[in-house]
Amino acid sequence: MGPTMLDDEFNRQRAKILRELAEQADPFIKKRLLNLVERYEPRRQPTPVDERFATRGDNVDR
Repeated sequence: MGPTMLDDEFNRQRAKILRELAEQADPFIKKRLLNLVERYEPRRQPTPVDERFATRGDNVDR
């Protein structure tokens, strides 16, 4: 298990804890905690498959 895997696991656990705290917080603190979650769980980069389906649209012939 490399250092990157440990960092990723730490970040996932920290984000989970922050979400649990946010559920019990007032709206102002909840917003700040959820913003902090984004630091621990950055948005993933879209893969070529994601981009292909994103351009497909909802008008699929059935």
